[in-house]
Amino acid sequence: MDLGLGDKVALVAAASKGMGKACASGLAAEGVRVVMFSRTARDIEAAAEEVRARTGGQAVGVAADVSRAEDVQGVVARAVETFGPVDILVANAGGPPPGPFEAMSDDHWKAAFEQVHLSTVRLIREVLPTMRRRRWGRILTIQSSSVKQPVEGLVLSNGVRPAVAGLFKSLAQQVASDNVTVNLVLPGRIKTDRLLEHQRGLARAAGRSLEEQLVVNAADIPAGRVGTPEEFANVVVFLASDRASYVTGITIQVDGGLIRSVV
Repeated sequence: MDLGLGDKVALVAAASKGMGKACASGLAAEGVRVVMFSRTARDIEAAAEEVRARTGGQAVGVAADVSRAEDVQGVVARAVETFGPVDILVANAGGPPPGPFEAMSDDHWKAAFEQVHLSTVRLIREVLPTMRRRRWGRILTIQSSSVKQPVEGLVLSNGVRPAVAGLFKSLAQQVASDNVTVNLVLPGRIKTDRLLEHQRGLARAAGRSLEEQLVVNAADIPAGRVGTPEEFANVVVFLASDRASYVTGITIQVDGGLIRSVV
């Protein structure tokens, strides 16, 4: 299927590894010119080189911190200077630290809001006016299953991420007539470095191998396994395409059936 993405320009946040890098790679494979960014210059430059080698596409890596307003402005300006106006935004950020409610101070809550919510607002603010003027845009954010179903031990994520869903639902109604779509994509358990690191710790504590621990971890997933970053990215790439032009305001999970909610 021709996704109609040739010569589009994408900006992908937190793209040095995991789902962000997989999204950048999937878009580049479809002919999208991709600007990838994350905090560490060495890591994001290596990730961009990997994407170019894997896809033969155009990708550049830029060091920028999504939680800093000046960095967000700078990376969008770099994207425009390098490839032109941004057509596709994939907003993404690392998750807030785990812990129970009583362990979280005002500073923890403020930092989580800056990292997850306000970073997304700032990215949209920088790219949306041009999308609306050009009458084509795709705004996506990678969030968490905590938007629909709280995750044990992640009170900050459970408290902050659902607010992004409310923002996106409101924004989708405002910009749909300008041919700009706005959608959330929720990963379930995806085989990222973060998940593997957590599972290695649990495996050591239980006296299991990592492979055995991953089987235990997937016991409540109807698909019977954790997903891959590439499987997650496939959904993002479709939603970014011309073929998804009538899909907006949705919150879709990529989770092998893990989330049990009806909507």
